[in-house]
Amino acid sequence: MNTKNYLTPTKRYKSLISTIHSIYRLVNSTYELSDLIPRLCRLISQILSADYCQITMLDTTKRYSVLKCFVSGKNKSCTDQRSKIVNRIEKQIIRNSSVMIRDNFMAAPLISDDLIGIVLLRRKRSAHPFEGPDRETLMTLIEQAIIGIRNLQLYEEQQKIVFGSIKSLVTLLDTRVPQEYTHSPYFSRLVTAIGHQMHLDEKQLQSLKYASLLHDTGKVDIPPEILTKTTKLTAAEFNIIKKHPVKGAQILRPLQVLRPVIPIIMHHHEKYDGTGYPSRLKKGQIPEGARIMAVADAFEAMVYGRPYRERKDINSAIKEIKKKSGTQFDPRVVEAFLKIIKKINTKVYLKQDKIKR
Repeated sequence: MNTKNYLTPTKRYKSLISTIHSIYRLVNSTYELSDLIPRLCRLISQILSADYCQITMLDTTKRYSVLKCFVSGKNKSCTDQRSKIVNRIEKQIIRNSSVMIRDNFMAAPLISDDLIGIVLLRRKRSAHPFEGPDRETLMTLIEQAIIGIRNLQLYEEQQKIVFGSIKSLVTLLDTRVPQEYTHSPYFSRLVTAIGHQMHLDEKQLQSLKYASLLHDTGKVDIPPEILTKTTKLTAAEFNIIKKHPVKGAQILRPLQVLRPVIPIIMHHHEKYDGTGYPSRLKKGQIPEGARIMAVADAFEAMVYGRPYRERKDINSAIKEIKKKSGTQFDPRVVEAFLKIIKKINTKVYLKQDKIKR
């Protein structure tokens, strides 16, 4: 039998404080809504000794779910497929916006400025039914959870706007820079895959992804006759090419949201031994994202070639990356790259013509 309902006022107060602390830690350690919702389900079911917990996030019409997750014991399911609300109890919660308790079943609305979701809980028939103190605990959990949910919703909306702007910048770049100097559609995937292999966190991976799309922004300032030159570059021409990381950073710096991306773009042509450009940084002085980008960038440049350089086959490119581990490239990044290159479909790199984004 659940004894939580019979706690003294002092013990109940301590329990609520512990509950608030638990939800606070969860909310502040989760960066994606699709990750937060199932974790909330798990935590709520544990705190309220529920056998089943489901959270449904609603669209603005309140007629459809946009994210639905449940946990039951060790089972967990989460779907972001938009589907019509047909459950009678969910409809009642939407209509009344109030908590419902019926023996071993409890449901409550998630309300921010508006109704944004529903929580459903169920205990086994042999367990103690839900009562007033359980309602109090659930509402305490919900109040804290809504703050985290709403913040992530706003963050995701912002990121969609940012990513749309980045794609527009990339499209503009592609119209200015010859196709031979742009990357394949697989470049960003390769870069982020290496980042995953190196256990970067979500924010670092996001910055790496944005940088992989924008790292050649500075090439818009390079004369086309240099970018399209098929013979060896002169020292003067190469010096112009070498300015593109700094120029790219200058172009993107006014965009506040891209500040974490700037160091990656600025230093993706540095070398591990300190002989790169523009700042001759070495080893740990080079931002980790830039060290990752350097390996992926070199690999694509070799397998796709450049106007002034013949392309290599994949095995030769991999051999060259291995050869320059510890000099041009960070050995840890090379190790992660070698693991990733075994997993991905390298046939996409065998095509002679790159597919446009």
